[in-house]
Amino acid sequence: MPHPTKKEDFPVSNVRHFLEPGPVVLVSSHWRKQTNIMTLGWHMVMAFSPSLIGCVIDTGNHSHALVHNSGECVINIPPASLVDAVVGIGNCSGREVDKFDAFGLSPGESEKIDAPRIEECYASFECRLHDDAMIERYNLFIFEVVKAHVAPSADEQTSLHYRGMGEFMLSGNAIDRQALFKSSMLV
Repeated sequence: MPHPTKKEDFPVSNVRHFLEPGPVVLVSSHWRKQTNIMTLGWHMVMAFSPSLIGCVIDTGNHSHALVHNSGECVINIPPASLVDAVVGIGNCSGREVDKFDAFGLSPGESEKIDAPRIEECYASFECRLHDDAMIERYNLFIFEVVKAHVAPSADEQTSLHYRGMGEFMLSGNAIDRQALFKSSMLV
């Protein structure tokens, strides 16, 4: 039987330490001969079919204009081994740095959009802007995944999860409960 857990006051400005929604991703974009990569932790799955993903891309990021103007991007999931590149990409601006070159990453050609994939990432999702209704107010882009590229070893990869203040958590062991899963849980 579960037991109650004692809790203490915690700063509300730091709740992201526990609530980050998923792995840190690298968003690659392209518009008018400009290419960029940004580190992103604020994303969420919004629907399964069509496959919709919401991403918060602040106006202060160089990628905001590239993605907004082109209406597309690639959401790439880096392995934990790229943690230093992930941090470095997040700490510099694409206005001043060619991030593919600076961090030794290989741009790959996408099939359905112009933005490049990142070849060192184990999953790359080509996305088109699906709904722009919340961009101006919340910087929330809602994308539809139009093509997915996933390495056969993806389930064995360790992903990075940002906890704030320069701290990451790694994905851990999986717990299999498929026998208890009911399709009605998706409703």
